[in-house]
Amino acid sequence: MSSPIVFELCAEDLATCLAAGPGGADRIEICTQLSVGGLTPDPRLIEAAVRQSGLPVHVLIRPTPETFVVSSAAANAARASILQARELGATGVVIGFLVPEMRVAAELTGELVAQAGGLEVSFHRAFDEVHDQAEALETLITAGCHRVLTTGGAPDVLAGAEPLGRLIEQAAGRIVVAAGGGLTLANAAAVARISGADHYHASMRPTPGASASLVERVRAMLEMLRTARAATPGRAGQPCLRP
Repeated sequence: MSSPIVFELCAEDLATCLAAGPGGADRIEICTQLSVGGLTPDPRLIEAAVRQSGLPVHVLIRPTPETFVVSSAAANAARASILQARELGATGVVIGFLVPEMRVAAELTGELVAQAGGLEVSFHRAFDEVHDQAEALETLITAGCHRVLTTGGAPDVLAGAEPLGRLIEQAAGRIVVAAGGGLTLANAAAVARISGADHYHASMRPTPGASASLVERVRAMLEMLRTARAATPGRAGQPCLRP
């Protein structure tokens, strides 16, 4: 029997946050400027999402769009943003810093996990820039991250569905591997069948000419993922963190 699907909706405005619950999403990742891959959102938006959405809110901690390679300024900004997210009632933070050799910034990642305290910590798609994902996954586990969001190192989750499955098997319950990056209604069923993932992330932007509301699109996504996963043998060791 496959595990329950856990779906996180990526949101950059309050209207999206308020549609997440009625659509059946389990959690919100809140950010701004998705056009550049997402940046740390305004604290007023975080506060409103926490108070009004009725769902757990994870906050993207990304101070600059230029690079995932860490600088002292970016590290200091991340520390401050994590403290602010905690004060505003977020349940998780989403980080991602690399060293110039394109490996996980292990020491800083461990420090930020400790600073987050009881918050869940996800590592975002900076993971897809590393040279060795198998090594990077072990680094994140050692650092104490709860979750990693990835396409499997490919341009999108459909292209990376097989590597995603291998990462899930490697994780073996020690960390959640979530499929995200180019997940759409058109490819969701194939991604679920090939990867065997239980955890998913998408922004659910409308396609040109689409008339369905965001609530309807999220519901359709969940139905596709659940149907595909119900027909797919489960992979070993995907933990089920609280939604």
